[in-house]
Amino acid sequence: MKVKHFSVTVRVWRQAGPQEPGRMVSYQVKDVSPDMSFLETLDILNDDLIKNGESPITFESDCREGICGSCGLVVNGDVHGPDEHSTVCQLHMRRFRDGDVITVEPWRVKSMPVIKDLAVDRSALDRLMAAGGFISVNTGAAPDANSIPVEKDKAEEAMDSAACIGCGACIASCPNGAAMLFTGAKISQLALLPQGGPERAERALNMVAAMDKEGFGNCTNEYECEAVCPKNVKVSNIARMNREFLIANLFSKR
Repeated sequence: MKVKHFSVTVRVWRQAGPQEPGRMVSYQVKDVSPDMSFLETLDILNDDLIKNGESPITFESDCREGICGSCGLVVNGDVHGPDEHSTVCQLHMRRFRDGDVITVEPWRVKSMPVIKDLAVDRSALDRLMAAGGFISVNTGAAPDANSIPVEKDKAEEAMDSAACIGCGACIASCPNGAAMLFTGAKISQLALLPQGGPERAERALNMVAAMDKEGFGNCTNEYECEAVCPKNVKVSNIARMNREFLIANLFSKR
């Protein structure tokens, strides 16, 4: 059976650079297959723009398998699009109909400014990780899997926290621009494991300080972050981060 193709209008944010003014520009994309991903539709649009001598739309993507998180966009007002707990690269055109107008914008976060068009600067998240999202050990050869006993429940909870892909959707959806779900997940994944114990207090203090330095907002329990997270990371990580930070402050010698 032949798949019926259709046309859509894409209203996309165009911005030449970080200091340049931006505006919404409408383009028509024809011969769209419902089996295409949304990013493939943007690829087709860019091919048409290049053929017409226009500048292609800048957007980020890498794996296109819902793993890397680099494809973050706001589609029709929804962070990562209308599908729950998924990334933009997993959004398919069957979600739309012939003649639909699709509005596409970048993350709107002060701490992650627009670089060009739909691409934003996520380097603040890298600096948060550099502040404490690691353990300082000499790895050497691979250790035996059972050399450090870990409770099954703790291991699974740590893996759930480590599922965060750092896409920034939690920040883009938060009315306060808070990075607490991201930071909480990175603190939790190590706080739950014995390997993270030696630097536990310093990690919490340093990452929270870095989060404040980058200008991210604070959590007011809106829960948008959990709702849009592609990996369904839970807000319980924020509560754990707050506990870790409080305990670290009680015993800190700073």
